Amino acid sequence: MRRRDWLAGAAALATVRPASAAEPTYRRGNDADPETLDPHRSSSVAEAHILRDLCDGLLTYDNLGALIPGAARAWTVSEDGLTLHFALRPDGRWSNGEPVTAVDFVYAFRRMLDPATGAKYAEILDPIRNAGAVNRGEKPIDALGVVADGPLSLTIVLEQPTPYILELLTHQTALPVHRASVERYGESFTRPGNLVTNGPYRLIDRVPGGAITLEANPHHPDAASFAIRRVAFLPTPDIASAVRRYAAGEIDSLSDLPVDQIADLRRRFGSQVVLGPSLGLAALVVNTRKPPFSDVRVRQALSLVIDREYLADGLNGGTMSPAYSLCPPGLDNYRTPPETAGRQGLPIDHEETARRLLAEAGFGPDRPLTVEYRFNVSDNNRTIAVALAEMWRDLGIVTRFVYTDAKTHFAYLRDGGDFDIARASWIADYSDPQNFLFLLQTGNAAAIATTWSDGAYDDLLARAAGERDLGRRADLLYEAERIALRELPWIPLMFYKSKALIAPRLHGYHPNLRNAAPTRFMRLDA
Repeated sequence: MRRRDWLAGAAALATVRPASAAEPTYRRGNDADPETLDPHRSSSVAEAHILRDLCDGLLTYDNLGALIPGAARAWTVSEDGLTLHFALRPDGRWSNGEPVTAVDFVYAFRRMLDPATGAKYAEILDPIRNAGAVNRGEKPIDALGVVADGPLSLTIVLEQPTPYILELLTHQTALPVHRASVERYGESFTRPGNLVTNGPYRLIDRVPGGAITLEANPHHPDAASFAIRRVAFLPTPDIASAVRRYAAGEIDSLSDLPVDQIADLRRRFGSQVVLGPSLGLAALVVNTRKPPFSDVRVRQALSLVIDREYLADGLNGGTMSPAYSLCPPGLDNYRTPPETAGRQGLPIDHEETARRLLAEAGFGPDRPLTVEYRFNVSDNNRTIAVALAEMWRDLGIVTRFVYTDAKTHFAYLRDGGDFDIARASWIADYSDPQNFLFLLQTGNAAAIATTWSDGAYDDLLARAAGERDLGRRADLLYEAERIALRELPWIPLMFYKSKALIAPRLHGYHPNLRNAAPTRFMRLDA
């Protein structure tokens, strides 16, 4: 056995001071109003930020993005990589004071994968033995490879060795829920007064479309170390308005910024503007089941004339980088990703090729291509939509816009709504190419339902899932990405960088690759 034994809470005590009774509320800007606070039905980054404060998984992240103990105090991984044993903290408590046990995690994993739950993200737990079969209703729920060996001892058995399994267990899909509350309140178990959680904070109020307010969970074993005792998550879909509220002192931090104002924001706020690394992709999802977008020549023509450098640097002020691949550079367990055509030369150099592709597909001056572009409305997204339409107009393409709020937009895509081309964004749940490439697998509906299906692509991902040699696994995933970049069911646009405004009175925020900023590790001056 390879032993990884950690002392829970050590990192927390090293980075925060004891709380003051007069500690003010941390007013935290959050990208969007969450669709749900049920971790097993959640799917967005905005929800993940809140759930990270409400719930402790077996493992979690600190404010540097490092993996640390959560509800588990120690764990071991077998030599063959198939069996994980977790020793839970004996002082772990739910927000109602009840002990957190291994049975709670067995219930949570089973609920997440029970077809009746309708989890949007169930496939992320496929590495666990029988998880896929259980979720598809092919095996009984008790066949899942998660077993309580005792009150504080949990075993998880995998289908195959999974290099990113420990990171995966920090994800909201692996968070526990309080069984008695779920069974008592049903769909209402996430409401204030009903929600029982095991994390550093507990829910005390939720205003639809407004603040979601949490306070320190007095039963959490590390509660005494939390400098911030109360946090209000404020949805900020209108980023420009959110910046004005920040400038007026109404918000203490923002997790996104209007890219067309970056230079001005740096002049006004100086070091309060914080940029950092990220594992995120902005892309265009193409409906490959719908003519003429089912024609790869149309998709290739649309991609060739996109000026990604202008989008990243000109419109986003260097807060993003051009993307010619689905996987960003720097992922664990991979190599330099392949790229789609277009990086060499300028977009204007590719117009002739794009026109030829469109002509072969039956489009030209006498029959212009019309594109309906859907996106979730924000200042940044609107600016990019207009720029894309201008780039495509040079080919005679007519673009119409359809835009909604983020919750409606992503629910529409996830539920298989009709569209031509739609904006999509993906923030990695773990640093591995599989977490980007699985999005295009046939039948995947974890976040955005794909309309594309390719047998060779699916086969490569299936072979990679069973490959123990990391080098050979990387080669298989590389070949899969090459297929996707040739077929372009997703057209990559840009890779994200994290963008934040951090008030001088907020301490302990550190930009990191995981974009993890748990409230428990920060401090707010009065």
